[in-house]
Amino acid sequence: MTDFYTPEHLARQGEMFANRLLKRYRHLKKRFSRDQIDCFRLYDWDIPEIRAVADWYAGELVISEYERRQTGAEWLPVMGEAAARAFDLAAGQIHLKRRITGMGRPRYKRLAFEGVMREVKERDLSFYINLEDFLDTGLFSDHRNTRLLIRNFAKDSMFLNLFCYTGTFTCACIAGGARGGISVDRSASYLDWAEKNLLLNGLKCSGHKFVKSDTGSFLNRLKREGTRFSLAFVDPPSFYKDRITGESFDILSDHPNLLQRTVQCMEPGGIIIFSTNHQRFEPDFSDLPLAACDEITPGSIPEDYRNRRVHRCWKMQV
Repeated sequence: MTDFYTPEHLARQGEMFANRLLKRYRHLKKRFSRDQIDCFRLYDWDIPEIRAVADWYAGELVISEYERRQTGAEWLPVMGEAAARAFDLAAGQIHLKRRITGMGRPRYKRLAFEGVMREVKERDLSFYINLEDFLDTGLFSDHRNTRLLIRNFAKDSMFLNLFCYTGTFTCACIAGGARGGISVDRSASYLDWAEKNLLLNGLKCSGHKFVKSDTGSFLNRLKREGTRFSLAFVDPPSFYKDRITGESFDILSDHPNLLQRTVQCMEPGGIIIFSTNHQRFEPDFSDLPLAACDEITPGSIPEDYRNRRVHRCWKMQV
């Protein structure tokens, strides 16, 4: 028993949660199947007292609790068991995670070492996901529309993908006809994952390369070399601290400098897609030498996301 919830209350919450999941699944499954979309959000903190999100991954269900004092260790398993019964899923098809809000939370820290990679579809592209080892799965489905948008901009482009993570936007750019580009990340593991995503889709681009580097050092190098791009995707973490150098990045205070340095690497007329999922983000673009800057958040968030501020997104033209 928790401090606030009795077993009976937990059972009622589990039933409400499972019913909501099943209703949303029946509503969304048919339309997403037509578009070959395997991954979508079923529950987005729809019921105020049930602080969780739930995502469908091609027959697997990931349930993430936003922790609070009123819910003890048994709350999340109760929600998982209720969902498993409603969907007739085995225990191994339910993946439970706890999210702790706040600066420095271990978003990219390993939770396990299962190493099980699964394939999922997003339209005509496929991606590897890992549902056990990390808090995130390798595919941010809230950026499904953004990937399609940047793919439409990619024809004959030289693109820059900063903080490239598992390379889903790199796949979108190359599939869209980019002639070359660079994808940058600090993690060798994520770069390896990104390369596997390219191979999974049979995507080849002789003018593209992956680079392991922190973004600041890499942008300095690009400026020295005079390298220029016509398309860039910039989706930084809200906060990180480099374990080796001790340097930190905070999206709230450091985004103007990051974007200023990105602009310096762009061709005239080049397009930057900038995004953040920080819920208290206030943009400061006043000193950026841009020809145009438009917030495109409403169109970038898919219909399955009830939270229309799950991220914010801008299209910038140099």
